[in-house]
Amino acid sequence: MTRPIIFCDFDGTITETDNIISLMKTFAPPEWEPVKDDILNQSLSIKEGVSKLFSLIPSSQKEEMIQYLLDTAVIRKGFKEFVDYTKEYEIPLYIVSGGIDFFVHALLKEYGPFNGVYCNEASFNDSTIAIHWPHPCDDHCESKGCGCCKPSILRMLSLTKDTEVIVIGDSVTDIEMAKLGDTVIARDYLAHTCEEKGIPYHPFESFHDCMEVIKKGVKI
Repeated sequence: MTRPIIFCDFDGTITETDNIISLMKTFAPPEWEPVKDDILNQSLSIKEGVSKLFSLIPSSQKEEMIQYLLDTAVIRKGFKEFVDYTKEYEIPLYIVSGGIDFFVHALLKEYGPFNGVYCNEASFNDSTIAIHWPHPCDDHCESKGCGCCKPSILRMLSLTKDTEVIVIGDSVTDIEMAKLGDTVIARDYLAHTCEEKGIPYHPFESFHDCMEVIKKGVKI
């Protein structure tokens, strides 16, 4: 019997919008936009790009940024019920995020605890924000510049014969993780990429949709 295990993205998946983009629009100078474009077209690695983005913002704005996201970020419909469902059926739920610890933990606080939350880390000790990368790529990662390397985390935690790996995501940072999933639940950029690359996936707009996919397709 297979054991389901869920790896869920944060920005644009748990939240309805990408929180890094929201912060850049509000707090960064105009130079952030070409950096974002270079990340999306993959001419700049995620690690290099995110470091460059946050280096544009003064460290003194930390608390203001946290409060801004607490006031404006919208948690996707059904997430609380989804978390309750995974706890009821003892399905491990890992949050794997290309986001940054100072806002990921703040926005998830009322929904946890989770089996694990993996994300990048920010330092506010210098004049501008510096990003650190505690979850680097393993030897099997082809890109070597992921930042928070989701496929490496997945390989570390789940790849046994009796595991049903469920991947939920929306963006460019979720593509390599989706390639390793047994069940992929996708929206937006990730859904389009799955179609292009022939990766089977289930579309979703709310976490109620995710629950229905898991209920129908995974033995619990």
